[in-house]
Amino acid sequence: MDDRLKPYDEKMQKAYEFLETDLGTIRAGRANPHVLDKVKVDYYGTPTPIQQVGNITVPDPRMIQIAPWEKSLIKEIEKAIMMSDVGITPSNDGAVIRLVFPVLTEERRKELAKDIKKRGEDNKVAVRNIRRDGMDAFKKLVKAEVSEDEIKELGDQLQKLTDKYIKEVDKLIEEKTKEIMTV
Repeated sequence: MDDRLKPYDEKMQKAYEFLETDLGTIRAGRANPHVLDKVKVDYYGTPTPIQQVGNITVPDPRMIQIAPWEKSLIKEIEKAIMMSDVGITPSNDGAVIRLVFPVLTEERRKELAKDIKKRGEDNKVAVRNIRRDGMDAFKKLVKAEVSEDEIKELGDQLQKLTDKYIKEVDKLIEEKTKEIMTV
């Protein structure tokens, strides 16, 4: 790959990875510890990721269990989950916190599928914007004594890179939608 294409490849890769992480936080009716990735707990005045204050396990397909390292953190963890957009009320027995995921309704599944598709489309727009920035940069190379054929070749390679990432995004959206729609 041409060195002039590398920065655009890296930006497209980052955009794809962001979407992958973002879709991982969508709950699909079964317990996925990644729904807690954005939850921060007030740990002695410092917002700390929930993974760093307790052990997170999935004892069965519809439950997440959080065992805090310190018992005194149970109330703080519960508060953090309630304040987040997880949408599940935690319950605790004094030692562990449990999050029980309800079965998704058909209507909710369709809403989530629509949301996934929208996030995917937004990501494709980001990838195309990166391509546009690359094309603009390549056109400016004409003044820097680079042949038009070379610029056309760079443009073609950038388009192939864009197509590759768009295809990856489509695949990711399809997989996540399938996961959401599976009862």
